[in-house]
Amino acid sequence: MTAHPGALVIDTPADLDAAGILRVADGVRLSLSLGLLHTLQSRRALVLRALEAAGPVYGVTTGMGAASEIRLDAAAQALHQNTLMLARAVGSEPWLTPVETRAVIAARLRTFLTGDAGASPALCSRLVDLLNADLLPAIPRTGIGTAGEIIPLAHLGGCVTGSGEFLRPSETGGTGESGGTGSTIDATEALAAAGLTPLELGPKEGVAMLEGVPVTAALAILASRDALAVAAQSAVIVAAELVVVGATRDPLDARLARGDNELGDALAAIRRLAGEPLTAAEADASNPAAAALQAPVSFRVTGHAIAHHSRTVSSLDRAIARALEGVTDSPAFVDGAASADPASVGVFLGTAGFDGFDLAAHLDALRLSTIHLAELSATRLHRMLDDRITSLPRQLSAQPGLNAGMAAVHKRAVGVTHAMVGAATPVSVGTTETSLGQEDAQSYSVEAAVRAIDAGGSAREVLACELLAVMQAVRLRGLAAAGATEGVMDAAAAPLPPELAALLAAADAALPAGVADRPFGRDIYALAALLDSGWGANAL
Repeated sequence: MTAHPGALVIDTPADLDAAGILRVADGVRLSLSLGLLHTLQSRRALVLRALEAAGPVYGVTTGMGAASEIRLDAAAQALHQNTLMLARAVGSEPWLTPVETRAVIAARLRTFLTGDAGASPALCSRLVDLLNADLLPAIPRTGIGTAGEIIPLAHLGGCVTGSGEFLRPSETGGTGESGGTGSTIDATEALAAAGLTPLELGPKEGVAMLEGVPVTAALAILASRDALAVAAQSAVIVAAELVVVGATRDPLDARLARGDNELGDALAAIRRLAGEPLTAAEADASNPAAAALQAPVSFRVTGHAIAHHSRTVSSLDRAIARALEGVTDSPAFVDGAASADPASVGVFLGTAGFDGFDLAAHLDALRLSTIHLAELSATRLHRMLDDRITSLPRQLSAQPGLNAGMAAVHKRAVGVTHAMVGAATPVSVGTTETSLGQEDAQSYSVEAAVRAIDAGGSAREVLACELLAVMQAVRLRGLAAAGATEGVMDAAAAPLPPELAALLAAADAALPAGVADRPFGRDIYALAALLDSGWGANAL
């Protein structure tokens, strides 16, 4: 396989780890080294030899699920692997976003590279071809059932074999949070346009395509990245509020993080961003309302919430690593060293590797942590409307009475958090039998991942509302200084540490000038886009 300039070259499965999958999701090309292709070919040869010597092999010489007791004759076996992609492709739009889809293809490839599935070099190379040609299968984002990921993976597999649908090329430019609803193109047509033909899956490759948890793992990787950004952005915004309000920095003291490294890191980041507190005289001059010995609870506990969020992300990352490295194929082909038959080249073992509860439970925990950050954001925003706390005009209004200021902005934040709380029920618990009782336990792991990603998007919307209030407060504070320019950020009026000043300047530039009422929904949209682009994401 010829490497493209700048491509991520994969020599071993470990090269395509979570960080590598993120790079692929963001558009980096892939290349499999010749050495890895030779390893895959050797493994594939062992699998084919083992299939010849083995008795019944689930999904290869038999049907699947409740039909696994049905033996397939040679003619049926020849058709079976491709046919597996047909009736299981029951999903429809909304589709996964382009970034999500690329991550899924990369995660599917990663699990094939371990050799458990016995996938051929041709199948692995075809997944690389799809990524490098930006041919993105239309994979359903919702309504995908359970007991593994058979439904979304059938849509992916159908694009390999020619029975599925790809997103139209014009649909692959966006990365919408809630999935794409654009038109699709028949797989054979899309493949032909790229100079490719449908791939006939060999023995065991169809069942391998449908097994494991690559969709959940891929989406979990994206959820983890988003979660880290939300935590960092929360730290930036609360630091700005501490400066604007002139609140006491007592809760940020490093001595209060004893025994908690994550808390120590969170408090240190907020201290760095907020800078040194004002002297008593400076505080009185800057904000007479800042004499309170304690800031509101929502200000004080944000560091702890960020620390918990960081721990939750770390736990999810470990689950992701287990999903990428572990045995998730079923039946998995394992070495024959432990076999009773010394001549065995390997054996096929039925597994529970398609069960995504490990990931689902951690994704549920991440979603709850994200909701907590969003609730704190909405609460801090409410406090910023209180002139007793800020010494600024009530509701951060340019002309109280005539102008409403940030009151309705807070209402929007409350509405978003209310919807998040309403959808807070864990999805990793609850069983519903399917496949005539053969599949009688589920984890709904893909749903858990989608909800975690969507929660991150909602949290950014709430943070955008809070950031708008912060910028309104910064501008109003600037207007109080002699000679301040009307309606823009005045750094001289409220000295800010350089890092925080640069971040707030970027937010200021995204907004129209002025502090008078205007359709603030446009501002929220602009700030949400700024957050989505990574504003403040490296602050922790």
